Amino acid sequence: MSLRILGVIPARHASTRLPGKPLADIGGKTMVQRVLERASLADKLSEVVVATDDQRIFDHVVAVGGRAVMTRAGHPSGTDRCHEALTLVGADRFDAVVNIQGDEPFLVPQQIDELCAILASAPGGLATLAHLVTDDRDLDDPGKVKITTDHAGDALYFSRACIPVLRNHEGGERHRAFRYLKHIGLYAYRTEVLARIVALPPSSLEQAESLEQLRWLENGFRIRVGMTAHPSFCVDTPADLEQARRLVAGQR
Repeated sequence: MSLRILGVIPARHASTRLPGKPLADIGGKTMVQRVLERASLADKLSEVVVATDDQRIFDHVVAVGGRAVMTRAGHPSGTDRCHEALTLVGADRFDAVVNIQGDEPFLVPQQIDELCAILASAPGGLATLAHLVTDDRDLDDPGKVKITTDHAGDALYFSRACIPVLRNHEGGERHRAFRYLKHIGLYAYRTEVLARIVALPPSSLEQAESLEQLRWLENGFRIRVGMTAHPSFCVDTPADLEQARRLVAGQR
C-alpha cells in the first residue's frame, strides 16, 4: 500500500538576510507560489500545504489557490513547523511528511518523488537527498552542506566544512579525487518519527554547525540519503534573488 504523504512548505516572513522572501516577486510570481506550484506536481504527495506564521503569506497562498495553515512564530526549525502543520491538518490522515524548502523556486517535482520512494524503504523513518559535488568551490562554501554516508547509504555526518579532508591529496580538483556529496535540503519523515525528533532538545553538534539534522544523528536516528541528479538553487540573499529573476527572464 502506498504511503499517504503530506508536503509541507514552511514559509516565514522574517529572514535575517532576505526579509519577506516568500512574497518576493520572481518574474510575475512570488517565490512561495512558484514552490507551491512545483511541489503540487509531485505524484507521490497526497496533499501540499504552506505553513506560515504571517497573515500576508497566508492570505496570498489562499488567493493563488493553495492551502495554508497558520503556525506559531517561535519554531526553532522548519521541522518543528512541519510537525505543527501536520497536527493542524490531521496527523491521522498521513503516514509521512515531506519538508519542502520554501526558498527553492526552481524545485524539481521529481526530487520529491525520489525522496518519497527512498523514505518507503528507509529503516530509520527519515530520508533526505544528496547531489554529487562537481565544483571544488562548493567544498569550501559553508552555505553548501556536505554529507558522508555509510555503505548502506545512511548519513554518518553533515557539515558546513569539507568532509572528508584529503590528507594526502597531491593537487588538482578534489571532487575528482573523491566522491563528495552535497546536501539537498529536502527531508521526509514518517509521522511517528517526526513526533519523536521534535521532542528532542538541541544538541551540541547541532549548535556548533547550525544544522538541525545533527540533533537526530546525535540521538541515534538513522537518516537514509538518496542520490538525485537534479541540483538545487536556494534563494537566501538579495544576490540569489536577482540571479533567480535573471534565470526566469531567460526562460521566456
